[in-house]
Amino acid sequence: MNQAELPERDGMDYDVVVVGAGPAGLATAIRLKQIAAEGGTDISVVVVEKGSEVGAHILSGAVIDPTGLDVLLPGWAGEPDAPLKTQVDDDRFYLLGPAGGVRLPNFAMPPLMNNHGNYIGSLGNVCRWLAQKAEALGVEIYPGFAASEILYDGKGAVRGVATGDMGVARDGEMKGEFTRGMELRGRYTVFAEGARGHLTKQLIAKYTLDLGREPPKFGIGLKELWKVKPEKHHPGLVQHAFGWPLDRKTGGGAFLYHMEDEQVMVGFVVHLNYQNPYLSPFDEFQRFKTHPFFRDTFEGAKRISYGARAITEGGFQSVPKMTFPGGLLVGCAAGLVNVPRIKGSHNAVHSGMLAADHLAKALAEGRSNDEVIAYEASWRYSAVGRDLHKVRNVKPLWSRFGTLVGIPLGALDMWTNTLGFSLFGTLGHGKTDAASLKPAAQCKPVAYPKPDGVLTFDKLSSVFISNTNHEEDQPIHLKVKDMALQKASEHDIYAGPSNRYCPAGVYEWVEEPEGPRFQINAQNCVHCKTCDIKDPNQNINWTAPEGGGGPNYPNM
Repeated sequence: MNQAELPERDGMDYDVVVVGAGPAGLATAIRLKQIAAEGGTDISVVVVEKGSEVGAHILSGAVIDPTGLDVLLPGWAGEPDAPLKTQVDDDRFYLLGPAGGVRLPNFAMPPLMNNHGNYIGSLGNVCRWLAQKAEALGVEIYPGFAASEILYDGKGAVRGVATGDMGVARDGEMKGEFTRGMELRGRYTVFAEGARGHLTKQLIAKYTLDLGREPPKFGIGLKELWKVKPEKHHPGLVQHAFGWPLDRKTGGGAFLYHMEDEQVMVGFVVHLNYQNPYLSPFDEFQRFKTHPFFRDTFEGAKRISYGARAITEGGFQSVPKMTFPGGLLVGCAAGLVNVPRIKGSHNAVHSGMLAADHLAKALAEGRSNDEVIAYEASWRYSAVGRDLHKVRNVKPLWSRFGTLVGIPLGALDMWTNTLGFSLFGTLGHGKTDAASLKPAAQCKPVAYPKPDGVLTFDKLSSVFISNTNHEEDQPIHLKVKDMALQKASEHDIYAGPSNRYCPAGVYEWVEEPEGPRFQINAQNCVHCKTCDIKDPNQNINWTAPEGGGGPNYPNM
């Protein structure tokens, strides 16, 4: 059956359609309903989420700054079912070498790096809780349905999204259980897809939302959740580290967060502008856990879960224009992460509330499918803009000068920004992450130790505990635009970095008598989006698989 022969999709109409049930999307929905209740009116809101349940695809550290929640839901912390219970009471920073390291004095850290008063917890559980709040207010939430297509009206304005068809075989044929996707049409559509959203990427290109902005920048964050022995557990302890095992030119760092119930979150971030195609972020993470400062934490412990996700790192100067005819961007879809603080959920909530305020005003004025330009005009002067402006030079300085020089310069810039000025102005980022790789001939291979299965692990056993699942007989959602280019460049020039930058074992170069073959194990995909970002030719396009597929993160 070709596209012309497909049955028409059913549709539903709403005032606002929200794509993505993360903190930004749910905050938008909740605030819209709050405004409607305050004004004695009704605003119909629907949230569509590609994960099998709300929170299934949410991955974050996370030490959560509660300032957004405090405004959205005053008094939330006193509720018996509040999802955040452990406050930070011990905050430590380390610079590591191969055999040791030094703890940096807290008084030397810029004030905004202080984590006391923040909460250690699962952002996925926060989203599950926010979804309950939203539904209690009348928001419709549909998990397990991936928004796969943007709908436009005759004037080129966004008028909603369509969810993907279900029951399509790998060869494109319709299976017996084939079900056509649904059109969700709105007077306005909010895109809250998170980092490198596949629809957001299309919107940025269509409306040139990145015109005059710096290139977007990203990192890959990898995380494990461990159950540790009681004597190794220190609820409220936050540890951040940088340096080893990464070299001085490669940005990134690690964290250990002790939450309740003898659980410790350990994570590792690698900036995706690294140069050596032989580098493997996953294996660097496994190496980090063997450092003498931290390995003792995991003695006698059990690994519970694993996951990975791209992180936006461009900050203030990379945020695209956030409005376009018929809709707007919120949260990490727009790149609102504060990189040195490794925090974005507070800005996601703030941006969602700000968007809701402007959307409610437009709806009250009888407007529809136009551009809510007031939102774009206001965000830089909001709590979000003020937060990002203070740290705008940390990432560029780190990238230009490396760890040992760039981090102290970034700290100096954060200190001066607390006084209202910067010695550096606003620096640019330069190359995209895809353009940063060097040819393999200019780099040295990296020899990684074999995992021991106790403290360090391989990718496939890690993907297994991420509860990742995709229907086997469905179209491959990772699209290679030009397979000949993949062989000639990604393999022949860059030595196949996809096999290393992917944290889930999705990509392999299989040697066969007729030559190497690019194999895509799409069922392993944890939806991190790294391939879409880091492929040196931008030759891999991440698209949404059948709804409900992907990881199912518990307590992550």
